[in-house]
Amino acid sequence: MPTTMRGVLERIVFSNEENHFLIGELRPDEKSTTITITGTLPSVQCGETLEIEGDWVINPKYGNQFKISTFKSTLPSSVHGIRKYLGSGLIPGIGKHFANKIVDHFGEETLQVISQESARLKEISGIGAGRAKSIKAAWEEQQAVREVMLFLQTYGVSAARCVRLVKRYGNETKTILLNEPYRVAREIDGIGFKTADQIALNLGFGNESPKRLDAGLLFSLEDLETEGHTCAPRKLWIEHASELLDTTPKKIEPRIGHLIETKEVVPLDAAHRIQLPNSFRAETTIAEVVSSVLQAKSGLPPIKAEAAIDWAQNKASFGFAEQQSEAIRNSLGQKVSIITGGPGTGKTTILRALVQILSAKNVNIVLAAPTGRAAQRMTEATGGFAQTIHRLLKFEPHKGNFAHNQSNPLKTGFLIIDESSMLDARLAASLLRAVPQNAHIVLVGDVNQLPSVGAGNVLKDLIESKLVQVTRLQKVFRQSEESSIITTAYNVLNGAKETPYLLESTAELEAQYDLQFIKAAEPEECLRIVKYLCKQFIPSTLRKDPLRETQVLAPMHRGTSGISNLNTILQSTLNSQKKGFSFGTQKYCVGDKIIQNRNNYDLSIYNGDIGTIQSIDFENGTLKIQFDAELVEMTRSNLLDVSLAYAISVHKSQGSEYPIVIIPLLKQHFMMLQRNLLYTALTRGKHKIFIVGDPIAYFMAVKNADPAKRFTDIKEKLAETLEPIS
Repeated sequence: MPTTMRGVLERIVFSNEENHFLIGELRPDEKSTTITITGTLPSVQCGETLEIEGDWVINPKYGNQFKISTFKSTLPSSVHGIRKYLGSGLIPGIGKHFANKIVDHFGEETLQVISQESARLKEISGIGAGRAKSIKAAWEEQQAVREVMLFLQTYGVSAARCVRLVKRYGNETKTILLNEPYRVAREIDGIGFKTADQIALNLGFGNESPKRLDAGLLFSLEDLETEGHTCAPRKLWIEHASELLDTTPKKIEPRIGHLIETKEVVPLDAAHRIQLPNSFRAETTIAEVVSSVLQAKSGLPPIKAEAAIDWAQNKASFGFAEQQSEAIRNSLGQKVSIITGGPGTGKTTILRALVQILSAKNVNIVLAAPTGRAAQRMTEATGGFAQTIHRLLKFEPHKGNFAHNQSNPLKTGFLIIDESSMLDARLAASLLRAVPQNAHIVLVGDVNQLPSVGAGNVLKDLIESKLVQVTRLQKVFRQSEESSIITTAYNVLNGAKETPYLLESTAELEAQYDLQFIKAAEPEECLRIVKYLCKQFIPSTLRKDPLRETQVLAPMHRGTSGISNLNTILQSTLNSQKKGFSFGTQKYCVGDKIIQNRNNYDLSIYNGDIGTIQSIDFENGTLKIQFDAELVEMTRSNLLDVSLAYAISVHKSQGSEYPIVIIPLLKQHFMMLQRNLLYTALTRGKHKIFIVGDPIAYFMAVKNADPAKRFTDIKEKLAETLEPIS
């Protein structure tokens, strides 16, 4: 027979934000000692009263534990429980200090006072009208979140997602969930179709109801966009949706006409391919702007290209290679042009020369890149001022769009965008929409790198369209040829299977080599070597900072040698701070390196930005994080969009360059082992690269030269308006 009991949750030992598994200490009613409880307990906080049912089990390592099968939670009613509850940091503005003062003053009436008589909080020394108001607002939000969490606890929706729901819908959250669950899947990041579908089916929505089929079809297109596609062949779309909805194509087909009729999807080439409206508008904008800029008259003053190139060579004190001169000539002579090439092919020399030539002619040049790191490198390389595309276009959060657009174009005669392989369709469209008709556009990038994280393949599509002038830089210069890093990167690109300098153990490491491959067949051994490099070899032998001058780039998130576990291990290895701010399963400490995983226009920080935690306000639940030149204050809800960055994905590293790079590479990563991924990782290292792993995994990556095809429509849209370049 299951056992039942009631008590106060004293301490949370472990909590998994993803599946809500919790290990805690419960003090049963009228007992002086605590017991260990385990189970799935979403939304509970220290101090709450739990009514639990379950069985006693013996854990070989930890002894007796009570395994919970069902539970009910109520707000604390005892002074002890209220003190624990408020002191948990659940409500910003009330830490342990104020929790004790408030409970000492109001006793068992504390929660009623906060809920119904919040003005009385001013009776407490140190709480003024402003703090009392913010505590009341935070309490109301927490109560709304709690109600939603209790409703969603069987659906696996995390506390952080519930916070986002309540912030979006307020008091209407539960009503919307009950009546329009599929709307939530469309509008809230992290609550996908499957969660919304489970809610809907449990509420009585039919398995083949039009609302469900339509929602599934739309979500399928959105899901295909996360794989990089901006459109989908009709057959692929139907197969994907059928699997998602667990139904037959025959049931789905009739709904496609309805979605086309209501303009929720856009048919391409007689509906053989389908596109979402946002992607259709983005790629149409790219094609229209490129076409119109190419056909418009140049706004540049007269420039004699050959004389300008000679002048730039004299300033540089060396002669340019023919391909470099050709790139400058094309950039000055063509309204839209592309410069593509790998590391060491002289892109920096070309950009510096262009900036010097145009500055001498008083042309208003605008330089930009997709990320802050890439923009900083562009500034250092050219001597001009470069910024991120988002900052260039000036996003206005209150309006939800960029300040610069076709109605308010950028004031420039010449736009240069570096790291253009990172441009997804929507960002490229926003940028091009703001370009004046008479301006020149130069896109610079390495087309052999990984494509953009977002949907689209803009640089590759423009090159393959044969409608835009392209300069391909293929000559690698002498100083670059002497670099093992660059030589190896090109060997990978060309399919050469020879491994770099291979070591049997860390005892063979040498400080003078720029690229070394340390063998590690198993994930545990790989992890141990990465830890050794960061903890000992890099700081002691190389005399470099393992935090500021080193970046671990891993192919996958999961597993022993995956990004998540690497971050946990490296945080404990490299950060001596013990006191931290817990959010879900993650603890953040002062000094931690973190990465932003989603554009936050309100805070002006963007996907891929890396920062360092400078300070933590435990009382108010806020962190101050330094992102390059920006010091940003983050609240608890903002932490949903960040993660530790001791290790990051190769995709997230695009546009950046690091003095030292460590690349774990194992057969367990086979899902992600591709030639362009390895090439991209290698080209991120400036001075030193350490590959740690299995040579077989290296061969697998080199051999896999066929990256997944992305379905896009830019080439087709361009072909409707332009003639190919001869």
